[in-house]
Amino acid sequence: MEAFVKSESSDGICTVEFFHPASNSLPGAILASIADAITTAGKDDAIKVIILKSAGERAFCAGASFDELVAISNEEEGLQFFSGFANVINAIRKCPKFVIGRVQGKAVGGGVGLAAAVDHCFATKFAAVKLSELAVGIGPFVVGPAVERKLGTSGFAQLTIDATSWKDANWAAQYGLYSEVHDDAESMDNAVKTLAEKLASSSPEAMSELKKVLWKRTEDWDELLKERAAISGRLVLSDFTRNAIAEFKAK
Repeated sequence: MEAFVKSESSDGICTVEFFHPASNSLPGAILASIADAITTAGKDDAIKVIILKSAGERAFCAGASFDELVAISNEEEGLQFFSGFANVINAIRKCPKFVIGRVQGKAVGGGVGLAAAVDHCFATKFAAVKLSELAVGIGPFVVGPAVERKLGTSGFAQLTIDATSWKDANWAAQYGLYSEVHDDAESMDNAVKTLAEKLASSSPEAMSELKKVLWKRTEDWDELLKERAAISGRLVLSDFTRNAIAEFKAK
């Protein structure tokens, strides 16, 4: 299949689904489409709740596009590249509707950021997580605020510092990233459907006000995540990162 982002709405529930054949590693255009889809759904009075999911079985999201990463040649391009996930996180944050996450498989880097940014996240036992950025001389600066908000400083530090190790889905649930962990996708989907239907029949005004409460003290994230993207955009040009990427490509 070719890469896509699609939105489908029914009975007050909007499902935003994304896909990329490279284990759902997402180029800038796909990230921009996801952000736009969430923003558009947030403005539609007929939509009461949003589900964010990816296609495929064992990879929820492998982060940003590696091909685009290696093509960065200056700090401005770096800022634009690392702003991709920042824009999706901020779209979720500012959307007046609750966003439910469906994580069927592994999440790396920006994928962990998406799982952390949604308001309520379901996962399968296959949904291990890893923040691998430090291993190539960067760091999860953009997704960091969202991940730390959910996991706390301890959980965020564990993922950030041990950048080459996977943490399993139960670990992620223990630290608050996942609300529930299911044995298979069918069970997870039933749980997602049940909650989405309940929220679709709830008060939109009450949910909007509650979302503001849940996201308090994040009002500066438009600027904060841009600043964080600039840090990564600078570091990606370092000799350390260039050499690390070259070694990775040579494997």
